[in-house]
Amino acid sequence: MPEWLQAGGWGLLAGFALVLGALAGYAVRMPQRLIASVMAFGAGVLLSAVSFELIDEAHQRAGLVPTVAGAVSGAVLYTVCNLLLARHGARHRKRSGDRQPSEREQEGSGSAIALGAVLDGVPESLVIGASLLGGGVVSTVTVAAVFISNVPEGLSSAAGMRGAGRSKAYVFGLWSGIAVISGLSSLAGYALLGQAPAAVLAGIIALAGGAILAMIADTMIPEAFEDAHQMTGLITLAGFLLAFAVSKAGG
Repeated sequence: MPEWLQAGGWGLLAGFALVLGALAGYAVRMPQRLIASVMAFGAGVLLSAVSFELIDEAHQRAGLVPTVAGAVSGAVLYTVCNLLLARHGARHRKRSGDRQPSEREQEGSGSAIALGAVLDGVPESLVIGASLLGGGVVSTVTVAAVFISNVPEGLSSAAGMRGAGRSKAYVFGLWSGIAVISGLSSLAGYALLGQAPAAVLAGIIALAGGAILAMIADTMIPEAFEDAHQMTGLITLAGFLLAFAVSKAGG
């Protein structure tokens, strides 16, 4: 199978976890604490992936300066976009409770939530495709981390969308679309970065890492802490250590 097709397939697989999570979140009324705990676990998995798969990879490719520049740029870009979307109703897009506004309460919030979901998912998928460069083998840890973290993201957000009165067609159309975009983003990460100089590739990998880290701090951890409270740290550590163990086993 051509490597570009593999890249798209792995990104689509990781994105499909959002659909699975949304199905569980929309169809089953789960306790808020359980949803928060799953979100904390997913945050820990992503934190490990950012640390050991993205930032470390970028540093090995091109050193400290491109890594820092990329990570800061990613965090700033994500934060600015997130602030703009928050003004239009997407601030609580990952919340499972009653924080998400309905379209009646804030017109245009549905579109903002959809764009916010794209903003959250594209950096993760981009690095899946980029991980194929050089060795021809996808980073199993990166795919696993994105897949595992996408389940609670879809679950929590879909539960909140149901509470805000959004239809099944909206919820599953949104997450199915994001899954497809994830596949295309992964394909783009492979196709567009194949001839990039080491410093540019490292900067883009670090940019994705910075954006993901900002997303974890801005959206995942607050959702987790709201209901899991003092257990958030321990559950997040469990996710972090699991991903770390997989990373070392794969290395």
